[in-house]
Amino acid sequence: MKKYLLILAVLPLILFSCKDNSKAEMAEKSTINSEKDIETLEGAWKLVSYLNFGEDGSIDTIPSSETNKQIKMYSATKVMWSRSRISDSIDWFAYGDYKVKNGVLTEILDYGSKSMNEVIKDRTEFVFDVNISENEFSQTELDSAGHPILGEYYIRLE
Repeated sequence: MKKYLLILAVLPLILFSCKDNSKAEMAEKSTINSEKDIETLEGAWKLVSYLNFGEDGSIDTIPSSETNKQIKMYSATKVMWSRSRISDSIDWFAYGDYKVKNGVLTEILDYGSKSMNEVIKDRTEFVFDVNISENEFSQTELDSAGHPILGEYYIRLE
């Protein structure tokens, strides 16, 4: 009888501790998923416009079109993009790794088109301020003084 009383006394403690752990684990997973959702670029993106920032504070917006388009695709750790401009006979594409942390997008490119490989010879890492929402993101390259130089605005394709 003492054995059964001991089991009955310990059983609620075991169940209660398991329940608390699962709640804690669920809260931790929820936080991780929320953080991932905030800063995830996974998917396919279409460029909507380029932004050129002038030294005088002006912004020149160049909209994307069927004759001037760019697509970026992000997996969990890889990026690949391609650009097509009818008026330009040069192919542009690149592939590499990326990471997003604290509002900063860093792309480390491994290789690309012939024209992009010339750029990659001198510079493999491209760093941008990034703003991400569920269906759009923007990236802005800053100069050494922290002033915006170039920007790109994208919408999610999938």
